Amino acid sequence: MADTEQVPESISELVPSFHVLALPMVTRFRSITEREVMLFEGPDGWAEFSPFTEYDAAESSRWLQAALEFAGLLRGAGETGSAAGGPVGLVGGQSVAVNATLPACAASEVGSILARFGPVGTVKAKVAEHGIASLSEDLERLREFRRLFPTTTLRLDANAGYTLPEALTACAEFASFDLQYFEQPVTSVEDMARLREQLSDRGLPVVLAADESIRKAEDPLRVAELGAAEVVVVKVQPLGGIAAARSILEACGLPAVVSSALESSVGLVAGAQLAATLPRTQRSLEILGEKPACGLGTARLFAEDVVGADLSLSPVDGQVPVTRIVPDPQRLKMLAVDPGRFDWWSTRLQECWSALRPRLLSRRS
Repeated sequence: MADTEQVPESISELVPSFHVLALPMVTRFRSITEREVMLFEGPDGWAEFSPFTEYDAAESSRWLQAALEFAGLLRGAGETGSAAGGPVGLVGGQSVAVNATLPACAASEVGSILARFGPVGTVKAKVAEHGIASLSEDLERLREFRRLFPTTTLRLDANAGYTLPEALTACAEFASFDLQYFEQPVTSVEDMARLREQLSDRGLPVVLAADESIRKAEDPLRVAELGAAEVVVVKVQPLGGIAAARSILEACGLPAVVSSALESSVGLVAGAQLAATLPRTQRSLEILGEKPACGLGTARLFAEDVVGADLSLSPVDGQVPVTRIVPDPQRLKMLAVDPGRFDWWSTRLQECWSALRPRLLSRRS
């Protein structure tokens, strides 16, 4: 295990071997039909490193920190015991509630896509795939959803797809669907704060949640400072690991939902561990209920995962277990990327380590 006294220049000293897989998806999601992920093993088990391919080394280095900590190859930020897979993480025997995810799709596909998740109490529907131009399609999809699932809790996620005026227009249309919250309708924290004020002025009962606004440790604190949202959606890899995410949530003080970054079952485990220990405040209970559904059911979006369906971190009766996942050796071979993509990821791994290493060295100064 590396600590601040042992930070080698080459990542190969920490991760001598790894696998890069291409996981086919059942439907287009986030404009992709195949998800590439890197898996490696450490003292605490298997971990996943899977920043999206367009992310630069600086941003992706936090994803690498999370993976190294989860594998037990690096101490968790702020931890004095063992690595993130030890006291930071595993809550054996527990499970966490999850939501289903409804991508931007034709209204006729709503039932079949959600059927893959089995019975769940909460659904997050993607909207604004093409900004405000998608509004009529989004409304048609949501009307079909409400016809099929009249009492299911509904969340929306725009992935920052609107301008501020467009977001207000969309909120006026979406308010009638009885939303638990609307995630990231606009890009900036400042516009989120302005939108929240305008919604209040118009009496529109739409609770805002921040997601894309939270990529760095200071972001949730700014969201809370400006009153830009009432809920924060956190993802373990982008925030640098379980320990880092916990400290950020404690400082932020806002109700939180843990979500996936479209990981395989190996990566989803870290999110489940964080979700199992989220604090329950009075405001969290008011907005999210006794058992907040987290966005960790996304294994159902893969046609093939790193383990078989019976072992994957897929929801059963709206829950996923808090447990470690060991990938199937046959699937590691079957789903492996071609040599060119493997080399690309190998180079990227070192680039991200080179971006992360100075931060680790600064811990001992």
